[in-house]
Amino acid sequence: MRYWLIKSEPNKWSWEQQKAKGDAGEEWDGIRNYLARNNMREMKLGDRAFFYHSNIGKEIVGIAEVCKEIHPDSTTDDPRWECVDFKAVCDMPKPVTLADVKAEPRLEKMSLVTSMRLSVQPVTEDEWKLICKMGGLDG
Repeated sequence: MRYWLIKSEPNKWSWEQQKAKGDAGEEWDGIRNYLARNNMREMKLGDRAFFYHSNIGKEIVGIAEVCKEIHPDSTTDDPRWECVDFKAVCDMPKPVTLADVKAEPRLEKMSLVTSMRLSVQPVTEDEWKLICKMGGLDG
């Protein structure tokens, strides 16, 4: 299993909306950045992702899971753009803020810190475990 972080502005697509989709999940569509798209191409069923509210809140609020691997993005006819589907797994008991991440020296190389604008990012296993612990989960 690999780990990721996906970002969404909560006024456009929130964690609550993601949870409401249930086990069917939802396309992670509208990504128009090649690196973010390429990260989705690497995802496999069952991979986990932190769901991060960007711009408003700036915090990890939940954990999602890949429930459908790479496929054409339904929001465009341009074949360059693909996406995966995610379903909600669980809330983060204590949301982990960007400030919390930046204050933790062991996370200084995390993509959330070094590539803040990238909307789909890899997360290492050590980063995953530490953030889960920070958020009140076992990992």
